Amino acid sequence: MAASPRTGRTRWTRLFTRLLVIVGVLATVFVTGAALSTPTDRPQADPTAVALPPGTGAPQSIPPLSPSTPQSLRIPAIDLSIPLISLGLNADGTVEVPTDYAQAGWYRHGPTPGEAGSAVILGHVDSYQGPAVFSHLRELRPGDRVEITRADSSIAEFAVTTVATYPKTQFPAEQVYANTDGNHLQLVTCGGDFDSQARSYRSNVVVYTTMISTSPDSARHPTG
Repeated sequence: MAASPRTGRTRWTRLFTRLLVIVGVLATVFVTGAALSTPTDRPQADPTAVALPPGTGAPQSIPPLSPSTPQSLRIPAIDLSIPLISLGLNADGTVEVPTDYAQAGWYRHGPTPGEAGSAVILGHVDSYQGPAVFSHLRELRPGDRVEITRADSSIAEFAVTTVATYPKTQFPAEQVYANTDGNHLQLVTCGGDFDSQARSYRSNVVVYTTMISTSPDSARHPTG
């Protein structure tokens, strides 16, 4: 059974105090590990955001699902379809990031995608070898679909509401990790200007999404 809004809010409120400490260093850890190259195409000055056009309104959130580990991620607009790994905390209390630049991972100390609250998936934008798994993430626009296939064989479909870039010193931890108003999925990668001396990006790109539908895996991918 899915957690009630009050139960979900209490659960993630307790976690948020810890996340403020953990995620406060996320941008630095994530950006440093995510990119050592200097791509030629850059986002505009920070902070930036691409949101739903006026008058269109945000997608309506639907009732949350029960917990179920995410297995794969599909984003048709950028031709991305990948399995997901699980990410936790490092020994020093910082958030883990994938060691493989071709992988993206779900932060397992938060909700699973489809549960009440904000699930978070992280991936690299590039490396010294070239583009990484989330190299095209910033190209997403409001209305684009994000599909998560879960261990219970259900598919949770989300719609992009906003794409924003934040300086790492202004990373909105509460908004990304602790929003309990509905069921959301945030996708996080590096962005902004590249600091060649520090060999890291100065910002993070966050794609905000809201769940709009669910279906059995067999209904979305029929056999026979």
